[in-house]
Amino acid sequence: MHWFTGLFLLLLLASTAMRSWLNQRQVAAVLRHRDRVPEAFARQIDLAAHQKAADYTVAGAALNRWDVLLDAGIALLLTLGGGLDSIDRWWQAAGLSPAWHGTAVVLSTFLLAGAVGLPLSLWRTFGVEARFGFNRTTPALYLADLFKSLLLSLLLGGPLLFVILYLMQQAGSLWWVYAWLVWVSFTVLLTWAWPTLLAPLFNKFTPLSDETLKQRTEALLERCGFASKGVFIMDGSRRSVHGNAYFTGVGRNKRIVFFDTLIERLQAAEIEAVLAHELGHFRLHHVRSRLIFSLGMGLLGLALLGALAQWPEFYSALGVSAPSAHAALLLFMFVLPPFTYFLTPLGSWWSRKHEFEADEFAAQYADASQLAEALVKLYRDNATTLTPDSLHSAFYDSHPPALVRIARLQSLTTQRS
Repeated sequence: MHWFTGLFLLLLLASTAMRSWLNQRQVAAVLRHRDRVPEAFARQIDLAAHQKAADYTVAGAALNRWDVLLDAGIALLLTLGGGLDSIDRWWQAAGLSPAWHGTAVVLSTFLLAGAVGLPLSLWRTFGVEARFGFNRTTPALYLADLFKSLLLSLLLGGPLLFVILYLMQQAGSLWWVYAWLVWVSFTVLLTWAWPTLLAPLFNKFTPLSDETLKQRTEALLERCGFASKGVFIMDGSRRSVHGNAYFTGVGRNKRIVFFDTLIERLQAAEIEAVLAHELGHFRLHHVRSRLIFSLGMGLLGLALLGALAQWPEFYSALGVSAPSAHAALLLFMFVLPPFTYFLTPLGSWWSRKHEFEADEFAAQYADASQLAEALVKLYRDNATTLTPDSLHSAFYDSHPPALVRIARLQSLTTQRS
């Protein structure tokens, strides 16, 4: 066995075992606290809601067990199992040019991988989400979303993939620099176009119409020095009763988006506080720093791919008989996760840090106690567990645990009172 084969198998086994162990820790922690609402939330969340959140978390964890095994199985089947070689040979009969051949192989590989994961997606939506009263997606809407996603992937991702494979084959040893520039341009264009051109293909966005709430939000936007295309309400209730809010877009296409389910549940002061939090991410340059970091990691990744693509044993050690640009790209994408998995806590920590900073910003321009009230309502209505396992949370959670976050907001309220 080649040493790189052994390293890949070792890291795949270690990451799979770690994912399974953390998943089980989460289940144990949630069940251990299932029969008692934490003291800090006893006034706002009753035992029935707390137990629903626990059961919902456990049901999600049960599904995650299959996700973990499926990810490992797909990685093994496509690499050492000879799957990529088989797909490659199948397309050779079409007699396509190298770039078109590579594009067809990559797209069909991801289509097959997506098809394998489709039953779990269906069970998540029509099984778990429906059982706990969250799903509103009809089979027709699910199929429509799936068709639109596949079509967009083909129309947008297909040409990008073709250009990158062409550069890998024709642009010499520095192809990865040119590919990165293409990818950066594509990412910026997509980020700019998403709010106004692409997202409306899936959801309806309407300007905020409540005059009282509109005046409050406009005043807040002015205080924060934020210029955007406005605050919009998204018909999230078509698919789910979960509530959320997010910031999207760049340049003059910036938007603040609230799910209609969130607007229905929160009071005006609470919505203002949530908006202040979202504005904090922009004013504190979180969106920009994450984008720059992502682009920098993309450059590093392409440089690494450029080096690996020139190493013949990279292919043979991972079950591919004939080196090619598309084989290098596919191997890199399916093999990289086990090598980077144990860096996950760093990204989670950075995200939680940004959430704390945005909360502090919100406390300056709105009422921290109202933000806390809004978050507790969202925890309750979204069946978010209040008692996650500490290690699982530190490893994965992009937002601080409920107890920690609410306690911090309460301290900010005390400081400003």
